[in-house]
Amino acid sequence: MQEVKKVLVIGSGPIVIGQAAEFDYSGTQACQTLREAGCEVMLMNSNPATIMTDPSTADHIYIEAMTLEKATAIIKRERPTHLLATVGGQTALNLALSLEEAGVLDQYQVKLLGTSLETIRDGEDRERFKQRMLELDQPLPISQTIETLEELEGFMEKAGVPLVVRPAFTLGGTGGGIAQTKEEARKLAANGLQASPISQCLVEASIAGYKEVEYEVMRDAFDTTIIVCNMENIDPVGVHTGDSVVFAPIQSISDKMNQILRTASREIVSALGVVGGCNIQFAIHPTEQTYYVIEVNPRVSRSSALASKATGYPIAKLATRLALGERLDDCINPVTKETMASFEPVLDYVTAKVPCFPFDLFPGSDRSLGTQMKATGESMAMGKTLEEALQKAWRGAGIEQAPLYPNWMKQADTEVLWQEVNQITDRRLLAMLALLDRKAATHEELAEKTQIQSLFLTTLETLNLMQETLDLESKESLQQAKRFGFTDQQIAQITDVPLEVVQQQRNTFLIQPSFQMIDTCGAEFSSLTPYFYGSWSGRTEVTPSSRKKVAVLGAGPIRIGQGIEFDYCSVHAVRALQKAGYETIMINNNPETVSTDFEVADRLYVEPLTIEDVVHVLEAEQCRQVLVQFGGQTAITLAAELEQLGYQLLGTTADTIDEMEDRDRFYQFLDRLQIDRIPGQEVSNEEELTAIVKELGYPLMIRPSYVIGGKGMHRLTTASDLEKLLPEMAFPILVDAYIEGQEFEVDCISYKTTTYVPVIMEQIEAAGVHSGDSTMILPPVSAPASLQDEIERIAQTIGQHLDYQGAFNIQFVVKDQTVYVLEINPRASRTLPIVSKVTGQPLLEWAVQAAIGMKVEALPATRLTLPFHAVKTPVFSTLKLRGVDPMTGPVMRSTGETLQWTEAGLAKERFVFDQTTKTAMAKRTLRICGAGTDAWSEGAAVQPDTEFDTCLVFFSKSESEREQREKALAQGAIVITEEHLAQYFESVQTIPMCTVKPLSEWTTQKERIQ
Repeated sequence: MQEVKKVLVIGSGPIVIGQAAEFDYSGTQACQTLREAGCEVMLMNSNPATIMTDPSTADHIYIEAMTLEKATAIIKRERPTHLLATVGGQTALNLALSLEEAGVLDQYQVKLLGTSLETIRDGEDRERFKQRMLELDQPLPISQTIETLEELEGFMEKAGVPLVVRPAFTLGGTGGGIAQTKEEARKLAANGLQASPISQCLVEASIAGYKEVEYEVMRDAFDTTIIVCNMENIDPVGVHTGDSVVFAPIQSISDKMNQILRTASREIVSALGVVGGCNIQFAIHPTEQTYYVIEVNPRVSRSSALASKATGYPIAKLATRLALGERLDDCINPVTKETMASFEPVLDYVTAKVPCFPFDLFPGSDRSLGTQMKATGESMAMGKTLEEALQKAWRGAGIEQAPLYPNWMKQADTEVLWQEVNQITDRRLLAMLALLDRKAATHEELAEKTQIQSLFLTTLETLNLMQETLDLESKESLQQAKRFGFTDQQIAQITDVPLEVVQQQRNTFLIQPSFQMIDTCGAEFSSLTPYFYGSWSGRTEVTPSSRKKVAVLGAGPIRIGQGIEFDYCSVHAVRALQKAGYETIMINNNPETVSTDFEVADRLYVEPLTIEDVVHVLEAEQCRQVLVQFGGQTAITLAAELEQLGYQLLGTTADTIDEMEDRDRFYQFLDRLQIDRIPGQEVSNEEELTAIVKELGYPLMIRPSYVIGGKGMHRLTTASDLEKLLPEMAFPILVDAYIEGQEFEVDCISYKTTTYVPVIMEQIEAAGVHSGDSTMILPPVSAPASLQDEIERIAQTIGQHLDYQGAFNIQFVVKDQTVYVLEINPRASRTLPIVSKVTGQPLLEWAVQAAIGMKVEALPATRLTLPFHAVKTPVFSTLKLRGVDPMTGPVMRSTGETLQWTEAGLAKERFVFDQTTKTAMAKRTLRICGAGTDAWSEGAAVQPDTEFDTCLVFFSKSESEREQREKALAQGAIVITEEHLAQYFESVQTIPMCTVKPLSEWTTQKERIQ
């Protein structure tokens, strides 16, 4: 360990489906651990929204494209002695392998920390993995590694269909799936070979219907191994584990099978030589004591983050220490501070994980689930019963329970519910509840159809039975309902009484929640860990302190429109409050994030972000002050109810939030200040809608209030567009004229009469493209100083008249020299972490100081001028979501973003793909133009049968070309659907890539440009 001096840590890049915030959590833990061990840490990660790329995380931060060229340049400049690649997901592994294959690691004498590249290849290369398992005599499904479609035909002749296609070196099952027919198999294999960086797939006889379980294993270099946690999917094999409801620990297998799989797990990690964390997936025969090995991830993974939070055992932190050469039995468990890290966690509760999907943003998208992951995030909950944990995780994921399943299922035909079950959609469990409730299905029928274990079907039946027998007059019945996870609101719906009656009866019976500690040892040893979950069994283990305290509400699961940026904001809010002398209470239910690390806040509660669950925590902690402005839309939707219950919202009032979120009141506010706004008004019915459409004319924008990610927004260009939309319209809605101008955006920090605008952001795409899906340049390149001054002046005027202290965001559209205010977000925004990093200013700390009424000494009066430009690039996961058009518009589609740097305002890196993408974009030159885009570029005209495998970029704006857009995306082309972005693309083709520089060097440059 003595020779470890300089370590380069590779992160995972932007958030995409299959690789999300879990790697921000593991990467941040790794960097902190390395620094604690005395290492100098360099970090490479292109994601600007994360804590991992915060200046406090590493000694040198490189926010750069995740490519071989950039990684090589960083190594050449920094000369690290070691590389850590196992905490950055598939992106980091693939990049490390590319560095080795290019001879870079040898040339600069960089050694790998922890698991070797040979071990990584054994786990990720499908053929090598198969051979290693056969050597170990571990059972595998009948399979063959293929590199051509001809080899697939040979396999199908022997094994037939159905079969599973698993591409090598991809994340989230990208390019894979289950094929029921030979034609489906050919199509899937072609996609899988395209998606794999080494053009390789494993095809295997389908074992769909087997029980799927995972084991999270730790191993040190001295061959000590422990099982940190095991987990069981409700869905059998065939649904990606990231898309399944998961319970930890395993619930439905025998002790004998558990011991067999524990032994197999230990043998596999030992034989592969894994050092650190490793995830192993097994398939167990539904009725026999036999199993297959599905796959091994020789790195920390999505499941590692869940296992860490489910047990309280910090896997990434300890895996990093093992990578530095420490032994498991020499490391103290940071949770108990007494036991060693070789002590296996013991749980006296159940953890449930429920995935969150983006389908509600995209009506008409394919909701069916398979081996390719589609979830964007997940909700976690603990309870003493399966029923309690599941219900808490459901409501934490924002799933409607009215009282047990969504309202629409009550009216739905039985056939529609069976369709959800038979197709395997994200709504399958809820549809099963509905079928059981109306006695349209039996336990046996559902078991046969779904192959879900009997225990989990019994859990659903228990919930239904509780609903049928609930007696509000019986203490035992009410207590049982609470122990099965029913909220007071659900009980009120079931018993058809007002909510207050349920609360009163519960208080009369002295039925109160208890909060227990997550301590990794089932309370066998004393623990000081301030990490709690709520249940309705046992005695509470929380003793509130007498210190001044503030609760920070997190943002819950990652979803399109509300991502990891709010984890960044929440963590910084906690740090700033602690610096100001407050005790901090963090409430969040996202297992992937840094904010749910037990070492961040003074007290951490993993609870759903609903009014009832949040208030129970506040009551237990005797905390009256709450910060909602750093938890995105999820947190601010609780503002009004919290205030009504007597809690103080720091920095704002519920009325101010409503004034900005309610479109009608918002327009009245702007009119009072004589600030230009888009012509439009709120309408309550079809008659009013007809009148305003006639007055404004087309094109129009239709939008609801209080939404995330532009949900429910539509751009209408003709009367027939409106006609199509009318049947699904829910009033009231806002109808605006559509102004095709240029969009600008500012993040502001407001303290008393000062409103600080750090920098102005310019959107490349025209108004009408959601700002989250747009390319942003900061500071602007095309806006004259006078226009920027005017935008700053308007923002300051708004800040002075808004009853608000802290961080908020304003969006503008400019047309013919007139600046219109588009919207104000009374909270921290998606872009605030980016602005913080680009300016190098502690904006979150200033925002917190302002919100708590502390004097913000350092708050500047006027915006910065910067000697460079930063370019924010949206990153999409559309390829994973069949039926979602890649065309950008008012509804947000991107899942994450990257950041590029330039001194000219043009960044070629805007169109550079990372190392997880097979195609070397530099080798492609073909441009293809769709209908009406020939003026955008000199490219070949698109044809119905065009292949895009040599295409660099496909320009397309026609509704009729949707199929070609999806095909182009699948074949590795860049798809551009907006003219201004096309112009930007053409402009950057002749410029070189920017030289790599650490973040500190960009933010401390002395020259100034306007």
